[in-house]
Amino acid sequence: MNDIESIKVQEAARIADILKGAVDPHVHSGPSIAPRAVDHLELAQVYSDNGFAAMVTKDHDYSGVICARMVQDHYPDLATKVYSGIVLNNVVGGINPYAVEHTAAMDGRIVWLPTLAAENHLEWERSSGWEHPASTQKIRPASAVPLCDDDKLRPEVLDLLDVMAATGMALASGHIHVSETKIVFAEAKKRGVEQLIFTHPEDIVGASMEDTKEIADMGAYVEHSLAFFAEGSKFKNRTDEELRDFIDLVGAERTILCSDLGQVGTITPLEGFQNGIAACIGLGYSDAQIRQMVASNAADAIGLNG
Repeated sequence: MNDIESIKVQEAARIADILKGAVDPHVHSGPSIAPRAVDHLELAQVYSDNGFAAMVTKDHDYSGVICARMVQDHYPDLATKVYSGIVLNNVVGGINPYAVEHTAAMDGRIVWLPTLAAENHLEWERSSGWEHPASTQKIRPASAVPLCDDDKLRPEVLDLLDVMAATGMALASGHIHVSETKIVFAEAKKRGVEQLIFTHPEDIVGASMEDTKEIADMGAYVEHSLAFFAEGSKFKNRTDEELRDFIDLVGAERTILCSDLGQVGTITPLEGFQNGIAACIGLGYSDAQIRQMVASNAADAIGLNG
């Protein structure tokens, strides 16, 4: 083995060690109405083989807690705990506290504010040319799920936040605009919501670095999607240097790295983590800092540490 091969083997072993105990709090495994390259069970088996502590499945169109429960019940030997949550899009009734209560009762861990049905997402979609990969004539287009009336949060949003505080689930911002995130998160803190996650400020949500720092200073974790940073991802639109700028902005202690992968035609969620960790190593972060970003912070956000 030559020196280059030896270095690659050593780095692969280092990455594998860092991944022991990892948590992926945002992954798009299937089944789903959108094409997915891996289903929940298949991914749980892959993650289990690689020492992941937990994963949280995310589907834009349904609460995945029933699937997660079945995987957990029928495959108790998996090292990886399988959880899910709910995204408050049209299919579940938008801002629906009843659906959130049900998700919590079935051990859901994260509630995402609207994504494909966010007013901001629909505006972004028109300008970007993106469309839902499952769009067909049989599926009506998403309609906006508003959060505010005259700059005041709607009653159902306040009800939602009270449910969040009572259940202890994490609240993630989804694809709403950063200006809305500040309003919702401020009210969430007032009402006792303890775990806040700012979803991928690097894309869709219109966040500046100053916005991102302000939200982190509110006590939120800043979650970055490795789909936008990892080498080999078809969604890659950011550089390693930009990843470093985001991390250094709030520190490893407030940063979560998730895969946001599982789609067809791109790298796997595991590869997203492996390539993302390799990038972090190249940027000079210590193993302890990287573990914070791929394991302990997400574990804290979804209640594994309490």
